[in-house]
Amino acid sequence: MALTRNFKETMKARADADPAFRAALLSDAVELLLSGDLDTGKAVLRSFINATVGFEELATRSGIPAKSLMRMFGPKGNPTAASLFAVISALQQATGVQLGVNAEAA
Repeated sequence: MALTRNFKETMKARADADPAFRAALLSDAVELLLSGDLDTGKAVLRSFINATVGFEELATRSGIPAKSLMRMFGPKGNPTAASLFAVISALQQATGVQLGVNAEAA
């Protein structure tokens, strides 16, 4: 059987080469969090972090230790609203992806 590229490497290569993919990945993560699908939202956000800035740089930018960030976005993680918004803000600044909010009637 042929060896395939590691998933993280594939995500990083795509995120580096495609700004629209980067923006969609962050947007999807936040939309999942807002819709109440916290586990999937955290997983997508973790993939975004790994594909873009990495946990060490995010720790520097957000002021939250890297190990705490890894725990927050792990399967059992439970980030506070303050930490979550600090991370999203740092990710927007680091990657140049700016999110906006649109209100829609249900």
